[in-house]
Amino acid sequence: MKTIEDLKRLREQLKNKNNLRHDGGTQVIVGMGTCGIAAGARQVMTAVLEEVAKRKLENVKVWQTGCIGMCEQEVLLDVVRPGEPRITYGRVTPADVPKIIAEHVVNGRIVAELAVGKIVE
Repeated sequence: MKTIEDLKRLREQLKNKNNLRHDGGTQVIVGMGTCGIAAGARQVMTAVLEEVAKRKLENVKVWQTGCIGMCEQEVLLDVVRPGEPRITYGRVTPADVPKIIAEHVVNGRIVAELAVGKIVE
């Protein structure tokens, strides 16, 4: 960074990235307790933020939480759409993220093969 313009551009980039995590109605929550981090939660969180940014989903909040309590299912990722039940996905990898975002977050269709527990429709 060499100029005030560089600093302003950086500020705007960081502000936009922060907005991805806090503006909107649908929530994506990544379990980032120590067991989640050991299983790859940081990479999943990065993939979620990148996918949300790529699709320009301004109505999606991305959060992290501590241990969700099902360590054997890590990495855990929850999707909460307004007026719908919270769905927990287990053993999520960065490669699973585009499908979860496209199918569930955007189109409202649960990705049953990744969901933890029985899905009642």
